Amino acid sequence: MRALLVALLLLFAALPAMAEDNIETTKGIIERQIDAFLKDDAETAYSFAAPGIKARYPDKDAFFAMVKKSYQPVYHPGNYAFGRNKTIDDGATILHEVIISGQDGKDWRAFYKMVRQPDGTYLIGGVVMMPETESKGI
Repeated sequence: MRALLVALLLLFAALPAMAEDNIETTKGIIERQIDAFLKDDAETAYSFAAPGIKARYPDKDAFFAMVKKSYQPVYHPGNYAFGRNKTIDDGATILHEVIISGQDGKDWRAFYKMVRQPDGTYLIGGVVMMPETESKGI
């Protein structure tokens, strides 16, 4: 019984660390996708898209064309920094705020939805862009 109690205590002590690991892991995925966009590497950028995105854009070329057209600040940011994040449903979804300076000098907030897959990995389930009207710059 004592061994079970010790095991449970160790598990609960590790939970915040695991949650923090998921935050860092998902930030890394976003950074790798942005890096792929900057290198015009459609295949790598597409590899980070969740199945729901891939269902709408069934190949890397269609996906890449959509990003170039509708998400220019993400496609080729001038600069970016991570803002707030939020974990939902025990890590099933992680939301990240990314503050982006577009190459045109306009600032944006991108909200990334990271979705945990059945194998425990995370993929990008969507991005919502909002212009930052009161930006003080990055």
